[in-house]
Amino acid sequence: MEFYSEKQQITANVDAFKAKQLTIGLVPTMGALHEGHLQLVKKALEDNDKVVVSIFVNPTQFDNKEDLEKYPRTLNSDISLLKTVSEDHIIVYAPTVDDIYEGKTVSQSFDFDGLEFEMEGKFRNGHFDGVGTIVKRFFEIVRPHNAYFGEKDFQQLQIIKKLVEKYRIPVNIVGCEIYRETNGLAMSSRNTRLKPAYKKAAPFIYKTLTTAKERFGTNSAGKVLEWVENQFAEHDLLALEYFIIADAETLKPVTRKSNKKLYRAFIAVYADDIRLIDNIALN
Repeated sequence: MEFYSEKQQITANVDAFKAKQLTIGLVPTMGALHEGHLQLVKKALEDNDKVVVSIFVNPTQFDNKEDLEKYPRTLNSDISLLKTVSEDHIIVYAPTVDDIYEGKTVSQSFDFDGLEFEMEGKFRNGHFDGVGTIVKRFFEIVRPHNAYFGEKDFQQLQIIKKLVEKYRIPVNIVGCEIYRETNGLAMSSRNTRLKPAYKKAAPFIYKTLTTAKERFGTNSAGKVLEWVENQFAEHDLLALEYFIIADAETLKPVTRKSNKKLYRAFIAVYADDIRLIDNIALN
């Protein structure tokens, strides 16, 4: 397995592959890899000759310094995990902060046509400027044909599609279904930090989402919202930060349902000090 920590190395390597008419896939990650990440990598391997997996904890997308410091960094085990998928077709790019930001660790400012102000944007100041900055940087360095992102971060996926559209970046964005633990909890690197009682309680999030989906078929969005808020108000361990039913394209909260639109429910919940997000298609 090839491993690079400098952008000049990975760019030269990709250029050599492209000279041989090979297709390049990119799976951007912040490490602490789990089966959800591996599903993205496997999908990328199906579609491409070579897959670059970036492993980089991006400081500019954290609005909480403590969260950044606590984020797990497990490079050696990440590489070992990737080797179980493929040793010949995966290239790991694990840059330093200086390699990416060249001494200026600040975000570029973006206009994502309002997508950045919904949901996560209301609770995480500057988050999507950080996401846009690092993803655009990876696209410039790796120049992949295809890039793969999980739908667990559905808002992020829509924003990256908007980034590619507005900056005319020649890459195909592939969204991949949420990979869940057997109890329904959306796989996340943060799950490893859950204390036992909260780990046991966390599947309640997905259970609530699936019931909300059922209720959305016969109830108004307002009624479903009220029901979800009541469910969490009665829960001893999980604290609801937000539950929103939104237009899947614009991410604007729904006011009146239309048969011509697609809707998703989005949720953010605190399990002690661990913040968990999830979403589900409603129609």
